Amino acid sequence: MGILRTLRQDIRVTLERDPAAHSKLEVILAYPGLHAIWCYRLTHALWKAGLPVLPRVLSHLGRFLTGIEIHPGAQLGPGLFIDHGMGVVIGETAEVGRNVTLYQGVTLGAQTLHSGKRHPTLCDNVVVGAGAKILGPVTVGKDSVIGAGAVVLTDVPSHATVVGVPGHVVAMRDPRTGESARVVQPDPMAEALYALQKRVVDLEARLARFEDDRAPVVHEETLERCSDR
Repeated sequence: MGILRTLRQDIRVTLERDPAAHSKLEVILAYPGLHAIWCYRLTHALWKAGLPVLPRVLSHLGRFLTGIEIHPGAQLGPGLFIDHGMGVVIGETAEVGRNVTLYQGVTLGAQTLHSGKRHPTLCDNVVVGAGAKILGPVTVGKDSVIGAGAVVLTDVPSHATVVGVPGHVVAMRDPRTGESARVVQPDPMAEALYALQKRVVDLEARLARFEDDRAPVVHEETLERCSDR
């Protein structure tokens, strides 16, 4: 794909996915997500050419100008759209498929200091909500949706909707009909809160029994003398 064709596709993708975009000129001049992707395309080409230091310096400059950090070594497919974008971080070994959408604050990060594959892989048509964190060499299947604020630490199947900390699947979408079906899975946070609540109830019951055992015993004769007085 030629450079001009790629740039035109980036502009078209922004116009298609952002209702607030009204013209090509507005997109070219005022969309930091687009600017960050264009900066990445330059730095990635230099990275593949084996140039030392310069790709990282230009990437750092792009982060300063846009608030979006994309490592030159990342693999980004066509049709990527970064909406708003402030705080987005994409690590060195991250792989992003076709027509992926990222909102502000998204992190495609690592959980280890070891070299090699340590960042996520996002398949085609994935949407990642604001503030979501996808960490480690996990794979997010195609057409999946990661909810805002989710923290994904394990693989996600295709056509899934993931929410929560840690992220868990709450719905699966039928690729033929587009209808979603709720998935009943254990909620780790809810289970932890339930266990804590049960523990508190048990401790209160034990404390009540202990206080009853420590209560002074008052004999009937003593009560009668007190009543006579």
